[in-house]
Amino acid sequence: MPPDERDAAYLQDMLEAAQKVCSYVKGKTLRHYTDSALLRDAVERNVEIIGDAARKVSSSLKSVHPEIPWRQMIALRNVLVHEYGVVKNEEMWEVATVHLPALVQALTPLIPPLQ
Repeated sequence: MPPDERDAAYLQDMLEAAQKVCSYVKGKTLRHYTDSALLRDAVERNVEIIGDAARKVSSSLKSVHPEIPWRQMIALRNVLVHEYGVVKNEEMWEVATVHLPALVQALTPLIPPLQ
């Protein structure tokens, strides 16, 4: 797969995972989140996917789009994977309800139309 196509695939993965999280938390509260292991697991898994895909996006695309928080997404993925014991529900809730809706808005125009 050529680099442009790989980047497009990674961006699509990021967008889909962010959209899933937004749908999972819609109409929910922090209390719902903290009380539901299933919801927490779903959010955390999709945030991992976002960070993993962000890690694989080419440096050239990242440099052209500094408005995307590439480093922060990758860092959060690393925390979730390697230091999961320090994950705070309040911080993940903020990611899910504030940062990911903004990410959806930022990624949407970067996704090339289907051929």
